[in-house]
Amino acid sequence: MLSVSDALNIMSKSVKILASTETYSLKTSLGKVLAEDIFASLDIPATDNSAVDGYALCYREAKKNKFELPLSQRIVAGQKPNTLTPDTAARIFTGGVLPKGADTVALQEHCYEHAGMISLDKKVIRGKNIRQKGQDIGCGEKILSKGLLLRPQDLGLLASLGIDTVKTYKPLTIGFFTTGDELLQPGDKFKEGKIYDSNKVLLGNLISHLGMISVDLGVAPDNLNKTINLIKNVPDTVDIIISAGGVSVGDCDYVKAAIDYLGEINFWRVSIKPGKPFLFGHAMNRPFMGLPGNTASVFVTFLILVMPFLFWSQGYHSFFHQTFKATSLFSREAGNRQIFHRAKVSKDGVQLHKNQSSGVLSSASWGNVLAIQHPHTTINEGDLVDVIPFNSLTLGAI
Repeated sequence: MLSVSDALNIMSKSVKILASTETYSLKTSLGKVLAEDIFASLDIPATDNSAVDGYALCYREAKKNKFELPLSQRIVAGQKPNTLTPDTAARIFTGGVLPKGADTVALQEHCYEHAGMISLDKKVIRGKNIRQKGQDIGCGEKILSKGLLLRPQDLGLLASLGIDTVKTYKPLTIGFFTTGDELLQPGDKFKEGKIYDSNKVLLGNLISHLGMISVDLGVAPDNLNKTINLIKNVPDTVDIIISAGGVSVGDCDYVKAAIDYLGEINFWRVSIKPGKPFLFGHAMNRPFMGLPGNTASVFVTFLILVMPFLFWSQGYHSFFHQTFKATSLFSREAGNRQIFHRAKVSKDGVQLHKNQSSGVLSSASWGNVLAIQHPHTTINEGDLVDVIPFNSLTLGAI
């Protein structure tokens, strides 16, 4: 079996950016992937300006006049000031443009104004309280790079430069289907021996949660020819195909055979728990990922294996799983596979759900992280363990 890292490495090497580009307004660009480098067309700030409410002055002249100066003008943000009259000070407010001839702003709390004069704090420091032109962004500087998943702060930065539209990759279209004659759809009348198809709802929403378009391809029955036909008839608009179920070694598991017939299997089975019979390949000239049928396995393999591939194919090439350390409130004997325990982090540490069975989706609903147990590694209570937060599904871990 492949290790998780080896599986991701193989998947990354087969990635092609599948999405076309389109220009979107900043209002509709959140969570999309930037398709161009962005360079600043002006300085931010555009001019030297005051960082505080206070008094703008020439330090040399203030010192010469024993820090007693008449006021010559009043400057508010958005106003173009006059050149500072020699041997005077200007009342200035936060964001106000520093007048030519001034090199210092004295904080108003340290000054005393009376009869048109200002008494300055003699401890005022030359050059203090000024935001220099271009201190945030210099004209011509590259501020955002192609392949960035756009976050609110990135869009705010673009707006600060007067940019109102941006070229991004269009969201990928992901087709998905589930497998099995035993499946009922939510809303159907329950029948003995049947189960409700939670994987379809789970997969569709996991895809949509990434800002991509999900297309429900239906349910493949336990029949090889019908499974092949379902995959052959996937709409041309679908970029990537995902299935849940039918990739293990049971007599009614036909997805692996169907992909072998229609395309190629790059690998099958990964040293991951839950989710060992994960399949990655290509069918009908499109990437195909076959997930196990157990619902917790679907959740874990989507987060660990599917999500990176989808983001890379979307153009978000720098995506990686963001982890942090937490104190273990549990103990677990070493295993042969890399285990992703459904767990919950609190201020005290990380605890495991009581049932780690691959079919127990309630463990994922209860939890907020995956606690990682590396192969051949025992975890003792009090150890620091790596955890991946579930909210890394949101905007690629803002």
